[in-house]
Amino acid sequence: MKTDVRIFGTVISTYSRVVQITCEESTISHEIIATAAQSPQNRHPFGKVPVVEVDGLELIESVAIANYIDNAYNGGALQLSDPAVRAVGDKWVAIANNYLFPLFEDGLVMPWIMHNVAGYPLRREKIEAALPNISRALGFVEAEMSVDGAWTANGFSMADVFLYPVLRGLQLTPQGEVGIAQCDHISEWMKNCEKRPSIHATRWESEP
Repeated sequence: MKTDVRIFGTVISTYSRVVQITCEESTISHEIIATAAQSPQNRHPFGKVPVVEVDGLELIESVAIANYIDNAYNGGALQLSDPAVRAVGDKWVAIANNYLFPLFEDGLVMPWIMHNVAGYPLRREKIEAALPNISRALGFVEAEMSVDGAWTANGFSMADVFLYPVLRGLQLTPQGEVGIAQCDHISEWMKNCEKRPSIHATRWESEP
């Protein structure tokens, strides 16, 4: 059987999972071809992942990939039709990509991955230095959700597709788990996301 989408990227990857979730929501088949970011096999011009093959196209950048798959196979259902509402969703996608992911990834996620997977000494000073900014970021998201639901008031959308893997990666670290547990709205939203088949089907092997 032909696979609709081929995802070249690391298996445990925030943005590979973004594409996987979008494929699941669009009910199209997909597979990950394990490709390290910094490897000769990676065709991304800036050494990022994933690179995606779909419909004869080779696409990079997760926003472009996810929007294409949603538009081509899901009637754009994850992209809200009302311009004002869609702008809110787009804002949260941008926040996830430009602020939350770099902060969480550099400050907590990668230090723990390098320690647990590669056996490097845990960079405790780096983690301690990042924790205040991570705490402030979680506080911002929690406060926005407590006022009007932020992006969640409009049903499951592309904002959820991007934000869930970013926050889930953080939650899988000891300090991130504690931080998110202190945020009632974020915790409840994550539990609701986890009931969705697309989230369950794309679980990382490292998830408990």
